[in-house]
Amino acid sequence: MYIVARMILGFGIPTCIVSGSSLIGELAYPKERPVMTSLFNVSYFIGQIIAAAICFGTNGIKTNWAWRIPSLLQICPSLLQLTFVFFLPESPRWLITKDRSEEARAILAKYHGESDRGAEFVAAEFAQMQTTIKLELEASQKSWTDLFKTAGMRRRVLITSMLGLFTQWSGNTLISYYLGDLLNMIGMKNSTDIQKINVSIACWSLVCAFTVSMLVVKIRRRVMYLACTISLLLCYIAWTISMERAQTAATAGTPNKSANIATLFFIYAYSPCYNMGYNALTYTYMVEIWPYAERSSGIAFFQLFGRLAGFFTTFVNPIGLKDVGWKYLISYCCWLAYEVVFVYFFFPETFGRTLEELAFCKCHQVTEKKKEKEKKTNHRFKQCSRTDTLPTRPPPLSRRCSTNNTERLAASTRRAPGPRSGSMLCKKTTNKFVCLFVFFG
Repeated sequence: MYIVARMILGFGIPTCIVSGSSLIGELAYPKERPVMTSLFNVSYFIGQIIAAAICFGTNGIKTNWAWRIPSLLQICPSLLQLTFVFFLPESPRWLITKDRSEEARAILAKYHGESDRGAEFVAAEFAQMQTTIKLELEASQKSWTDLFKTAGMRRRVLITSMLGLFTQWSGNTLISYYLGDLLNMIGMKNSTDIQKINVSIACWSLVCAFTVSMLVVKIRRRVMYLACTISLLLCYIAWTISMERAQTAATAGTPNKSANIATLFFIYAYSPCYNMGYNALTYTYMVEIWPYAERSSGIAFFQLFGRLAGFFTTFVNPIGLKDVGWKYLISYCCWLAYEVVFVYFFFPETFGRTLEELAFCKCHQVTEKKKEKEKKTNHRFKQCSRTDTLPTRPPPLSRRCSTNNTERLAASTRRAPGPRSGSMLCKKTTNKFVCLFVFFG
């Protein structure tokens, strides 16, 4: 009964995550969207703190209620969802696809038009949404095959699937699920002390993740992801060394207190490194790289790979820790090195654009030097669309909402290109990048 209940719960959680992250991204005010979607994933730690505190409180119960109470209390979040989901506004983009444009405009006016000047912004935003979604749906079959239809979409799938693996195979599950085993390996066997450390790590993670989520509007996405992967690699290398010293001393019966403290330090240091990219940015990035027509399918694909990776590590981690001890951490160091390379070559920059503008991103990462060269030669970089055309990108939303002429605004947005492939989406993936990816794979 317990296992079946966990299976039902596991089926419901991804459904809520896919719909919840998409809805937040589509409802939020453009300037606030990165923060809102980041806080969505950060709220995980609130649940983790509550769960860790409840388990700490029931740890002393000698009967089966020690595990039944935490299980029963999982009803509470679901009851909150069932109660308040009926008060949520619908996504204006979804309403536009159902020919309910007036309702969509009313929602935008209520949540995005907070002043007299906001009316112009809402008109520009609505026109942009309407035109872009219309072009997307005209070229979309509304099926899962759309995810593999073009080179750009296939590259989206590659990045999404890898990000799903990265969020689970970066060593976080080792700390989340097997903290007790890790601490036992360095000689800490008191269950009360382990529970206290577990609660403190959850609180520390919440602080780190919240701090990072406030910075997503100031720091570019690639910079954050590269900082995340590089710092994780360095942290894991140092942790492996301290773990080796601590476990060797514990096995010999002469505990090395300095190594034990260093191991604990790197376990705590792991949190800000991980949350820099793989927590705060996860759904922000997913919402940004996927166009509306495939957004839910793309996030579902991310969830699939994340869950499969979590399932794998759940069964492999205890075997690795038991059979090879600290040497098992070396495998994570190698994988983290691969993550650094993959992020550097394949992750695009999506910072500073609306969801509609991201549909018209250029094919390549354009360096400042290339930009200067482009200005001198007046050469336009090829733009990838669903139909591989070379359309003209509409002006930014901020520039278009300065006009008072709505008809002129709508006319300009009608010249918008068919949405497709951002920086990561073009067909020109060079041979050396592909060879490098296959080599590390």
